Amino acid sequence: MLKLAGAMCVIFAGTMLGFYQALQLSTRTRQIRQVMQGLQRLETEITYSFTPLSQALRQVADSLAGPVAHLFRRTAEALEEKETATVQESWRLAVEECWSRTAMKRPERDAVLQLGAVLGKSDRSDQAKHLRMTVSLLTAEEAEAAEENRRYGKMWRSLGLLSGVLIVILMY
Repeated sequence: MLKLAGAMCVIFAGTMLGFYQALQLSTRTRQIRQVMQGLQRLETEITYSFTPLSQALRQVADSLAGPVAHLFRRTAEALEEKETATVQESWRLAVEECWSRTAMKRPERDAVLQLGAVLGKSDRSDQAKHLRMTVSLLTAEEAEAAEENRRYGKMWRSLGLLSGVLIVILMY
């Protein structure tokens, strides 16, 4: 009976590991979409509402959830508290602090950091152009992430279960 309980625990652990990996793939797609929505909202706030950047970042953060919201909120806080001298430094600081909490990968990080290099340095129309360019880069990454999720999500779930079964078979 104890062997059976141990075997079930191993199979359950393997299955949960597979489901966790599949969840990371779908979370990446969702978070990229959230960043795109946040950047589009930021473009609207800057272009049409003439909202100051720190306040616009805070409003964007309030409309989002999770680690993506924290990215925008942390940038606004760094700007308001004068922790850094420029918007680029504030943006970079927020990305460095918040990125490890996301499921996003290096290409998305590079696109977001590239935006931070030009944010707040030019007029509204130029900033809107850079925001749109970043959204288009992230759109390509989101399509790739969705394809990865479609392709590998089911595989991870099955692989988790099967690896748990394999470990049980090898143990007995």
